[in-house]
Amino acid sequence: MQDTWAVGDAYEAYVGRWSRQVAEVFVRQLDLPAGLRWLDVGCGTGALTTAVLTADPAEVVGVDPSEGFLATARARINDSRASFDVGDALSLPDGRFDVVVSGLALNFVPDARLAAAEFARVGDVVAAYVWDYAEGMEMMRHFWDAATALHPAAPDEGRRFPVCRPEPLRRLWTDAGLQDVTVQAIDVPTVFADFDDYWTPFLGGQGPAPAYTMSLTEDRRNALRDRVRARLPSNPDGTISLTARAWAVRGRT
Repeated sequence: MQDTWAVGDAYEAYVGRWSRQVAEVFVRQLDLPAGLRWLDVGCGTGALTTAVLTADPAEVVGVDPSEGFLATARARINDSRASFDVGDALSLPDGRFDVVVSGLALNFVPDARLAAAEFARVGDVVAAYVWDYAEGMEMMRHFWDAATALHPAAPDEGRRFPVCRPEPLRRLWTDAGLQDVTVQAIDVPTVFADFDDYWTPFLGGQGPAPAYTMSLTEDRRNALRDRVRARLPSNPDGTISLTARAWAVRGRT
C-alpha cells in the first residue's frame, strides 16, 4: 500500500483544516521580519504558504511533488508574492532563501537527512514541523490504536515515523550543520461536530490512514469504524474534542 497525495479537497477535509491552525502558530513563533524570501518545501495545498503570507514576505515559493495538491494551492491563494512549482525536497532550486520551511512533510521524504542538508544548503533560517504521531496527534492516535488492535501489522504512523519526536528532529538539524537548534511543541484543538465529521475524511484516501482505510474490505472497514467509534471521547452534545500536537524544529546556518 502506497501513500496517496493527489486530491487536495479530500486532504483538506482529513487534516488540512487542522494543519492550517498549526501553520499559523508556527509562523508566529518564528517571529521573523517582513520582506524576506521564503521557500516552502512540501507545500501541499498551501496551508503553510498562507500563514507565511501573514508575515509580509517579499516572496514565498512553494514546491511539492503533487500536481493535484499544487492545483488546490494555486486555486486558493491569489497573491502575487506566492508561486508554486513541482519540486523535490531532495533537490531544491538553486539560489538563496532567507527562510526555508516545511510543514508536515519531512517524514514522507525518502531520505530526511539529505532533505535537511538541502534545506541548510539554500536557507539561512531553516524550520519545519511534523505531527506527533506517537502520542499527541490524537485523531490519528485513536485511529491507529484501533487499527492495530484489529490487525497488528497495520502501518501505524507512530512506529513508521520515529523521526517525528523531539530528539530525532534535533539530531537531524544538528547533523545538517545547523546552529542554535530548538524544538518545541505546538498544540491546537481539533473539535469534530460528530462522529461522521471525524470518520468521513478517512474515506477520502489521502494520506496513510485514509489510504489504509480504503485498502480494507468493506467488512473490515466497518469493524475498524466501530472500534474507533467506541474509543473516541464524546461530549453530551455529540461533539468530539481532541488535540493535535506537532513538533517544530528550528535552526540557522
